[in-house]
Amino acid sequence: MRAIWKGAIAFGLVNVPVKVYSATEDHDISLHQVHNADGGRIRYQRRCEVCSQVIDYSDIEKAFEEDGRTVVLSKEELKAIPAENSHEIEVVQFVPSEQLEPMMFEKSYYLEPDSKSPKAYVLLRRALEDTDRVAIVQFALREKTRLGALRIKDDVLVLQSLLWPDEVREANFPSLEADIRISAQERDMSAALVESMAADFDPASFTDDYQVQLRQLIEAKLEQGESLDTEETFGVEAGEGSKGEVIDLMEALKRSLDRKRGSGSAAGSAGEDAGGDSGDAAGEGEEEAKPARKRSTSAPAKSAPARSAAAKSADKPAAGKTSSSKSAGDKAGTAKSSEAKGAASKSAGSRSAAAKSTAAKPAAKSAAGKATGTRARKPA
Repeated sequence: MRAIWKGAIAFGLVNVPVKVYSATEDHDISLHQVHNADGGRIRYQRRCEVCSQVIDYSDIEKAFEEDGRTVVLSKEELKAIPAENSHEIEVVQFVPSEQLEPMMFEKSYYLEPDSKSPKAYVLLRRALEDTDRVAIVQFALREKTRLGALRIKDDVLVLQSLLWPDEVREANFPSLEADIRISAQERDMSAALVESMAADFDPASFTDDYQVQLRQLIEAKLEQGESLDTEETFGVEAGEGSKGEVIDLMEALKRSLDRKRGSGSAAGSAGEDAGGDSGDAAGEGEEEAKPARKRSTSAPAKSAPARSAAAKSADKPAAGKTSSSKSAGDKAGTAKSSEAKGAASKSAGSRSAAAKSTAAKPAAKSAAGKATGTRARKPA
């Protein structure tokens, strides 16, 4: 860094020699103007409107005009102003930092000790640390008397120039004078949204997207030339942006909370809807599964051989039924036949219990009707 000014901080009768450095810099990509027809650089000339000649900077003076009268001030006359020649940063007050209006801050400068012994510099820094206050100073820099705040950043004294009170415009907006009612629910939801976005400020986590994308555009133009496709470069249509849609305030708060919380109430209701749909689908599946089981009874069943005579005679007419249908049919037949036939059916049913299925009751009842009819023809 290059020092832009040298002076001294007047801390009572203590003098602190310092060098002043600009603490900030512009990171924007520098663009210049050209003629769109041939790419020729556009230059600005200082041309006199009286003689129409191009004037060198060394021949230019400053002037003030009022009521048709013009006062020309030479460089020597401007340098004669006492404040311009002052190289002193005068401490006039020590105030609590919270009393400074952030809008008044203009530009920041680093102050480096400009002496072989920086003891006075360290003493002033310690005084600001111990009292937890900010020094209000006055100084002149670049043809302007300035108001400033002197504080500490990383063990370095920082001078921040302040705007004068008459340089800060007054905010006067009639629309804010109207009586606007905010409901308790809106306040609660906005507070919840603030809480969901609360974090410690980390400037390094933010990026100047415009400058990054401008660099991307320049590199793409260098590579593709006039065949540049901005939609392909950025993945979006040129000029595409927010439509500024105005929606209900409460709805906007709800959407914002849902987005920040990851799921929120919207995801919960969506889950309920999905559950209801799956339940309905399951119900429909069950309705379709029942007739499918009835049709499956026509398949031949070769397992679970019956060991009693009563069961065998029941198996013959119901040859196409499964073993579960046999046992269920035996149970159903017991209620309509004699005690002896029921005992034989129960015996056969108990021995084939391993193949029994309660899910096939509708088919079993049908088989039971057939089995009952055949038993009526069996000799006693």
